[in-house]
Formats: sequence, structure tokens, C-alpha cells
Amino acid sequence: MKPLALTCGDPAGIGPEVIAAWLADHPGEAPRVAILGPARWLGTLPADVTKIPLGPEDYQARLGQPDDAGARMAWAAMERAAEGCRTGEFSGVVTGPVSKERLAAIGYGFPGQTEFFAARWGGDPVMCFAGGRLRVALATWHVPLHEVSKALGPHLLRRTIAAAATLARACGGRLPDPASDGAETPEQRDGAPRPGLPRIGVCGLNPHAGEGGLLGVEERDFINPALERLRAEFPGVSLCQPADSLFARALQGEFDVVVALYHDQGLGPLKTVDFDEAVNLTLGLPHVRTSPDHGTAFGIAGQGKASPRSFANAVTLARRLLALRQAASE
Repeated sequence: MKPLALTCGDPAGIGPEVIAAWLADHPGEAPRVAILGPARWLGTLPADVTKIPLGPEDYQARLGQPDDAGARMAWAAMERAAEGCRTGEFSGVVTGPVSKERLAAIGYGFPGQTEFFAARWGGDPVMCFAGGRLRVALATWHVPLHEVSKALGPHLLRRTIAAAATLARACGGRLPDPASDGAETPEQRDGAPRPGLPRIGVCGLNPHAGEGGLLGVEERDFINPALERLRAEFPGVSLCQPADSLFARALQGEFDVVVALYHDQGLGPLKTVDFDEAVNLTLGLPHVRTSPDHGTAFGIAGQGKASPRSFANAVTLARRLLALRQAASE
């Protein structure tokens, strides 16, 4: 298999040091990755790593002090990784954390890296997250809260449910049971489908999932009807469930993945229980892309405090997704 590309992220942040720490903990991975970043930093990494230097040879990041040059380096690493995946040079990409503020200052026209890779590769992206205890797929992400209900159309819901099913399989969720006769109890129909299927719990948009229309009509009028139709394709999906209890139910093992309808609905619970371990995945694209679920952490860069666990999990999950794609093509 072609090497997995690892981008440095903003070199003034913790991206380079978590990559270096991951390599130190996993020396056997060195020949299987290609690392993109500043030449001087790459020179400090093991010799058996494929190194792709970017930017001026004498560039030296000032840790904890982001600047335009570092933002350009982070952007260049994304561009090079995207192109390498398109041409078959790389099998996929794990991206280091970037500063959206610094990128915007140099003309980067995307809200985040998810939108960048979708623009470069095409596809229909879904932002997903996998932690040690929770797995979450977001129906919307960088959307103002007052626009969420307008965005929740049938196509968006279907692509999110499909991504949630893939996420469950990549993380060890249960696969369909071909011996099942398809029978369901009323309880399974509402929120706990038959064994053998990825179990996908969907958050309601309103408090108490709308309480039958008393606290909001979106669930009753169009979200639940769309989910009903999707159950023919994804029998493990629930109807809208009260979001205030759904994540606890997932932690207790009732669901393999939670679908959140907006950014903070899903990421608040995830980061509460899996802050140091969670991985960001962009599903629905032609190529695999994962990322550690943390930011640049400029305030602790270079102090030896950054944990490489999320980055390590991002590499592991990228390889699982690649294996799923290969199996599906055989």
C-alpha cells in the first residue's frame, strides 16, 4: 500500500511534536508514512521516513508564536497531500492541526480543513468523530445555529446516516446479520434495532425531540419521516431521540454511533469524555482523511505537554478505513 501522508499543521503549534512523539512510540511505522513540513524540522525525524519538505529551507517556526509563514506552510502541506492522494502517491492523509484565524489572514477561503479537502477531491463530506467511548457523526458542522433546521433535508440526512454506518464498521461496530428475518419489536423500532446491525441513534433538534410537536415541529414534520424512509436502507437507525439522554445511552452500549444535528450538540459530549483520544474523520470523500481532534495549542507548544494519543488514533483509524475500502473493492 502507498504511504499515508502526514501533514505538519501549523508548525508553531503542537502538530510537529505530536508527530515526532508518535514516531518515537511507533518506530515500525516510519517506512509506511510520508511527512510533509518544514525542511529543518523534517531533518530531526528518523532517516527511514519519507520526507517531503515545503517552503524555504531555512524556515524555523517560533513555537507558540504563529505567523503568516507558518500558515502558508500548513496550507502548502494540505495542497501537497491532496494532490498526492489524487495521483495515487499517497493512500490517504492524516492532517495536523491548523489555525483557522491565521489561514484566513493569508487568504485561505475555507472554514476548515474538511471543506478544503472536499473542494480539492469532490465528494459529499460528513464530519465524524471517534473517541474511546463515543462515536459521533455531524449532520451539519460550521453552520450558524439559526440555519440548521433549514439545512436538514433528506439528502443531508442520508449522507450522514451512511457515514455513521461506515464509522461504526471502522470502529468495530456490528455488521449486518444475514440470518436475521427482519422482525422488529416496537422498542427496537423506536431506538434499539435488531442485533447484527450498526446501531445509529439520532439526536432530536428540539428539547425532548420536540415532544410530539409541543416543543418544536421539525422532528414530527420532516426529520422522523425522512428517517423512516432511510430505515429500509439502514435498519439500525433510530427515530429522533432526546439529545439530553442519547449520549448516556450510547455510553451504556445501546448505540454504536450518535448522529448529532449540529456542531456543539455532538462535540460537547464527545470532548467531555474523549478529549485526549478523539479522532476527526471526513467521510464521504474519494480519499481517506483523518485528523487528531485537537487544535494547535499554541500555549503549550514545545513544552512537552502535548499528548500524541489522538494523533496515534487518527493514524490507526485511517488504516482501518483504508482496509474497509480495499475489502469493498475486492
